[in-house]
Amino acid sequence: MNEQTLSMRLERVAAHVPAGARLADIGSDHGYLPVALMRRGLIAAAVAVEVASTPFHAAARTVRENDLQQHISVRLADGLAAIESDDGITAITICGMGGETIRDILDSGKARLSGKERLILQPNGGEQPLRLWLMENGYRILSEELLRENRFHYEIIVAERAEPMTYSARELYFGPLHLQTRSPEFLIKWQHKLHHKQKTLSQLAHAQQGLPDGKVQDLTQQTRWISELLA
Repeated sequence: MNEQTLSMRLERVAAHVPAGARLADIGSDHGYLPVALMRRGLIAAAVAVEVASTPFHAAARTVRENDLQQHISVRLADGLAAIESDDGITAITICGMGGETIRDILDSGKARLSGKERLILQPNGGEQPLRLWLMENGYRILSEELLRENRFHYEIIVAERAEPMTYSARELYFGPLHLQTRSPEFLIKWQHKLHHKQKTLSQLAHAQQGLPDGKVQDLTQQTRWISELLA
């Protein structure tokens, strides 16, 4: 993967960035996503943000090698702290982290959000707490996508601030739009999850020391929900 050839996962993320957007890519790594979008003429400007110095320097190098310093600002900062009001950000991408980490980045940087940005989020697990944060902070989920790459399932959640939306516990767990579309990839993912959870419950039943009761109840309820989904 490089700035000319994105991974399938990042290509799908890129597809949700509105044309002409002013993008903040949080956790930009090598800066491939903003550079690819700028090279294709799809965004107006970008801020590539990294919290660690090694990927920060890698992103700066990618931007420099593509002669895009005038259009892409590479910043060493923690999450949304990099965003300034005069950046005029209209889209934020946060990819390749756990859902809880993405939630924490959004929550700690809430003051930097104007509420007009589109959020394009690609969590590696932990989708449920991320959806809960979106609901509690007035975001409506516009799109949910699930793809499989290198044996892993990846979810992409696109959200914008809109009329308050209330999602049920099941919708937060599975994804409200996934429950409507029930794509083949979605059903395959939950078949794998069901097998894993049933195996865990079986092991716990035979173990002398189990999980706390609350954890077992959660696991049992999730197993029931998935069984009903696949029935």
